[in-house]
Amino acid sequence: MNLIFDVHLDLSLNALEWNRDLTLPIEQIRSMEQGKTDLKGRGQNTVTFEEMRKGGIGLCVATQIGGCMKPAGPVASWESPSQAWGMTQGQLAYYQAVSDLGEMTPIRNLEELEAQLELWKDPVAAAEAKAPIGWVLSLEGADSIVNLDYLEKSYESGLRALGPSHYGAGRYAMGHDRVGGLPNAGKELIKKMDELGIILDVTHLSDQCFFEALDIYTGTVWASHSNCRALVENPRQFSDEQIKLLIERGAVLGSVYDAWMMIPDWVRGTSTPESTGVKLEHIVNHIDHICQLAGNTHHVGIGSDLDGGFGREQSPLDLNTIADLQNLEGILSKRGYNEEDIAGIFSGNFLRLLREAWT
Repeated sequence: MNLIFDVHLDLSLNALEWNRDLTLPIEQIRSMEQGKTDLKGRGQNTVTFEEMRKGGIGLCVATQIGGCMKPAGPVASWESPSQAWGMTQGQLAYYQAVSDLGEMTPIRNLEELEAQLELWKDPVAAAEAKAPIGWVLSLEGADSIVNLDYLEKSYESGLRALGPSHYGAGRYAMGHDRVGGLPNAGKELIKKMDELGIILDVTHLSDQCFFEALDIYTGTVWASHSNCRALVENPRQFSDEQIKLLIERGAVLGSVYDAWMMIPDWVRGTSTPESTGVKLEHIVNHIDHICQLAGNTHHVGIGSDLDGGFGREQSPLDLNTIADLQNLEGILSKRGYNEEDIAGIFSGNFLRLLREAWT
């Protein structure tokens, strides 16, 4: 079993807003949620700590998410920056608490990263020993950064990656569903990120903000959870022009497993995995498209976004839990990817970026 480094999981969102105890078995959580209709994906969750270990996910990027964009986004939207900041600090406290319990462990520097990789060098043994899952802290949408002093506070608390936008018109950037460039505050934020060494996550940026951000920022870039516009026509995906620019910058794109971003013509709220036949095989089309543009396998990884406001009702038909991401190995192998390629896609490519950012 290969180690998986999943670079986008909204664990604290599930714990605090969906009220899921991720230390429980997944079937128990599903059973507890039967009959609930307050939030999308009730009883259909795919992620727990146990399932992550089963799937060899010994390392992840764990998000904070709390915005005040207008109009309000589909999740984690508040009326003011101070409220959004409060939410993200509660999320940070959650990650710290589950780390105290031994379920997770923070990864903030190269020394902690290498120690975690040594702990998980045999993912099967690590899972059996219930080894802690490493978490790198990222902020999805910057609205909660009240002012740039708060960015420094966040860095001191372990923040190592940041995506300036989510949905809607944010305080620092336009989301992918908006048209427009960076406001002055966004330009200053990105300069400060560069100064601190916080990785720029370009996922969710509007096209104009994407290009402007890359013009300003000189450090390490990744796209935590983004697929290909050439395969699914939507501004949430990246165009070939954007992907080529990211490749030139040495970036890596995390393949995302939200079904509407995997196949064309998915109608949210109507389509189902059964009606469309969407499977893990379809994500390999996106992976392969990026590899063909790059001429190698060095610029794609996994940023699953599983349980990011949806569940099995909007996931691949052949994915019951996050542990099934391991089945990508066989699919990639049949497509001609060798062991080294697969290890890179599963973890190595994003690990290379982290080492570059932190060395």
